[in-house]
This record gives sequence, structure tokens and C-alpha cells, in this order.
Amino acid sequence: MKSKLLALGIGGTVFAILCCFTPLLPVVLTALGLTGLLGVLYNDAVLLPVLAGFLILTGYALWRQKKQK
Repeated sequence: MKSKLLALGIGGTVFAILCCFTPLLPVVLTALGLTGLLGVLYNDAVLLPVLAGFLILTGYALWRQKKQK
């Protein structure tokens, strides 16, 4: 379970960073046919809290892994 939590945290963090700093999100949403969501999702008011949440999840998973050793 702990490795899954860490993998989810790291994967989500990397994805959120790519969406924040590159035009990855518009490309993915366009490929999926969901361009109507660009106005809602592609702004810092949504992406930065998502990034912060995944960073917290990653930190929690690392803390939990260290605590169990």
C-alpha cells in the first residue's frame, strides 16, 4: 500500500508540474475531445492547489515509509 501511495503522489506531482509549466493539458484535453474544460481547468487557481495536494501526498507517503522502517 505504501509504495502505491508514493507512486500516486509522485505521478500526480509530475503530471501537475507538466500541466502547470508546459502546454500538456490543452493537448491532452483536445485529444480527448474535452476542450470545453480548458477554461475551467487550465488556470492557476485549479492547477496549483492540485500540485500542492500531490506534494503533500508524496511527503506523507515518504514520512510513513520512513516511520515504518
